[in-house]
Order: sequence, then C-alpha cells, then structure tokens
Amino acid sequence: MDELSQALSASFSVSQEPNSTSAPHPRLAQYKSKYSVLEQSERRRRFLELQKSKRLNYVNHARRLADGDWTGADSDEEQGEEVEAEEEGMEIGEKKKLPKHYANQLMLSEWLVDIPSDLATEWLMVVCPVGKRSLIVASKGSTAVYTKSGYCVNRFPSLLPGGNRRNSAMGKDYTILDCIFSEVDRTYYVLDVMCWRGHPVYDCQTEFRFYWLQSKVEEEAVKLAEITKINPFRFVSLQSVPCSSESICQALAAEYSFQVDGLLFYHRQTHYTPGSTPLVGWLKSYMVPDILGLKVPAGPLTAKPDYAGQQLQQILVYKKGPRSGEVRPGAENGSYELEHLSTPQQPGEKTDTPGKMDTTHSNT
Repeated sequence: MDELSQALSASFSVSQEPNSTSAPHPRLAQYKSKYSVLEQSERRRRFLELQKSKRLNYVNHARRLADGDWTGADSDEEQGEEVEAEEEGMEIGEKKKLPKHYANQLMLSEWLVDIPSDLATEWLMVVCPVGKRSLIVASKGSTAVYTKSGYCVNRFPSLLPGGNRRNSAMGKDYTILDCIFSEVDRTYYVLDVMCWRGHPVYDCQTEFRFYWLQSKVEEEAVKLAEITKINPFRFVSLQSVPCSSESICQALAAEYSFQVDGLLFYHRQTHYTPGSTPLVGWLKSYMVPDILGLKVPAGPLTAKPDYAGQQLQQILVYKKGPRSGEVRPGAENGSYELEHLSTPQQPGEKTDTPGKMDTTHSNT
C-alpha cells in the first residue's frame, strides 16, 4: 500500500492536492485559480494509467489490517508525531502517538473542478449523509472502528463476517469497509467495500465493488440493519446512481432518511486506492446547477445556504496564502490537511473550538 502511495505521490504530485474538499469549490462565482500542478483531467488520465501497471499484494494487506500483524511489512520506525485527540472527536484530553498502520487507509475525494466529458457514461454518484468517515475492520470476533488518522475509537461485536465470536470462523472471515458514521442514527452507512469475508476487492473497479457491496449486504440486510445486543450499530449500504442528468435530478429531488451532506462522484474504473484521488469528486448538492450546469428541481438539497458567498471568500483568502496550490492529502501526523468542508457554525450548534469552522460534516 505504501508503494502505491509513494508512486502516486512521485508521479502526480499527490502530495500537493490542489482541490482539497476542505475549502469551498474553486469554480464558484467564476473564480479561476492557477494551479502549479497538473490539471485535474490530466491527473485522472494518469491515475488510470498507473493503476493498470501497479499490482500490489492486496491479499496480504487486507490480512494485516484484519490481524493487526505487520510482521514483514515496512520496518520504518513508528511515527512519533503527537496530535490532539480532539481533532478526531475523541473524548480524551491527552496526546497520543499515531498508530501508523491504520492511518490513511481511506480513499478520499477532491472537489469536482474539471467536469469530465464522460461524466454521464463513466461516473457514478452517491448521496452521502452527514457523519464521520470510518475504517471498519471486522476480524477475530470483534469489529474495530478507526478514524482517518488511524485511531481505534470503538470496538464492538457486529453481524459483519468476522465481526463477532459466533461468525469469526477461527479468524478466516474478515471484512473491511469504508463507512460514514452517523451518531444520531447509530448507523454506519457503508460507502465502499475493500474486503468481504476474506476476499479483497481493492484492485476491482468501482462498478464491481458497488455491485459486490450491494449483493453481500443485501444477503444480511435484515440482521445488519437491526440494533441488537450482538449488533449494537446498524450497517446500511449507500446506493449509487448513474451520472446522467435525469438520474442526478431524481436523486436531488428524492427524500432521505438521513441529513444529506453532499455528493461523491466515482469513476467507474478506479480501484480502491487509499489517499486523495482525482477519480473521486465531491460537490455540495446546492452546487450542482452552477458546476454541472443542470437545471435541478427546487428543494432542500438544491437551495443555496446563506454561507455560499462566504465559502467563495474563503477560497480567495486561501488561494492568496503562502501555501496556495500546496494542499497535502496527508499531513505528517496522519490526518488529512483541510479534509473538511468549512461550513459556518449554525445557531444552536455546539462547537469544540471557538472561532473555528464546524468540521463535523466530513464525508470526503
């Protein structure tokens, strides 16, 4: 996994992410930014070319994540970087050393800046709930939850394969998922699958992974969606739709059981590659008319919030800063720099750090 990340970084300046989803969309109000790296469309092409030639041992990687046994993996010294636990929403005040092996394991998006010419035919869209991105590892009779920075913040039994003592099959079954956790709903919304019942699908295309996810979760849908002693949190798979104009408009007009955060756009051919990638794009739902040029139905998801103009101002300030065009997907402490959309704190909402933007809406 480190080999692929290094290759991507060296070839395509992945360590200089120009379209971080933490700042508002660069194309709002016709703002044109001049990046010092390759255009997003060209990086997409190169990412697709690279994944054809890179064939990593995902079987071993998935097994290491499941077993927690990194013997034989890279022997770099454990990172000694200290980070505040509150950055990951942890309810402890002390500083912790970062567990490097579980850090940076999720595939993150960029703002959808250069609209693909093949959007309607080669991309899929997922409507995402408000919540926290989580790496789920069900193995050896227990289900562990890791943050993007690699912290294990929860451990419980679940009905995922390998997730409890009854279905662990002597450690042979294990499952690795990319989820969005909604504390309000006590639900892990499954965004993507990397491994199911010991079968890794990292190097499978998005279309197959989504099909695999739906078929496997559907087999266990009733049990996984019910809160019980042996399954204290729900697991519900998110649905994908084609990116035709009709499908996007239908999705924006639909009602959802969760509070919608935004939209993720996946290239059908991309493999699951940890780290930021231009093959996954992110938009807030109200941006669709301006960015995609679609006439969308009026409704809660398409109404522009009061802070839309403020988000544009944040772009201008950020791009004028000394680090414009140098937004790293992975900071040294393992957290993703500028990983959240900066949404102003709303009246009545709690904030942990006065004066800072709310970062609870973090699906990218």
